[in-house]
Amino acid sequence: MRPLIAAANRHGRTGYAPVTQHPVASLRHSPACPMTKALLTAATLFVVIAASLPAAATAGKDQRPVPQTVASVDLNRYLGTWYEIASIPNRFQRHCRGNTTAEYRRDRAGRLEVINSCLANNGEVDAAEGVARVVDGSGNAKLEVSFVSILGWRLFWGDYWILDLAPDYSYAFVGTPNRRYGWLLSRTPTINPAVRDKLNDSLRASGYAPAEFRDTPQGL
Repeated sequence: MRPLIAAANRHGRTGYAPVTQHPVASLRHSPACPMTKALLTAATLFVVIAASLPAAATAGKDQRPVPQTVASVDLNRYLGTWYEIASIPNRFQRHCRGNTTAEYRRDRAGRLEVINSCLANNGEVDAAEGVARVVDGSGNAKLEVSFVSILGWRLFWGDYWILDLAPDYSYAFVGTPNRRYGWLLSRTPTINPAVRDKLNDSLRASGYAPAEFRDTPQGL
């Protein structure tokens, strides 16, 4: 996620992810799945946590430098659907049983939108729409995402750092500066063992433990 981003996530859930400052859009869900109070609460919790943990403060606690992102990201190539292959379990995705994806697209004004979805434990498809923006000077590799709009205002943003990205944009590893959240994403619902091994190497190089990640079921 939504990550794919999640991100964090869902970027957001998966992906769940974080373009320039822009007007905000309301949190909304797919017509087939009405917004639930639980999802709104979970999304709010995520952005509050992410926004309240500055990278420098977190890095100071464990004496490790923050993870290094990729040098640059072509956002137009990053658009489209990403499947969550694995993620660090988190509260805002605990209602998901699988089929977690994140879709990145531009609206008519060129702003970046994020749509995270999953198959919920109740058997329904749960989807949430957010917005994303680029952190200046990051080469588009550091993004911020928001899935909560309060009276039209985006008060909370969560970090979405692209820590590894395939040259052909076929897979990605998304994390956060505090390493509390992480997502392995792919353009396909599954990846071969060689790619997973490479991603595990990226996890270790960024200070993550592969054992923290749980595989995400797809094709349910």
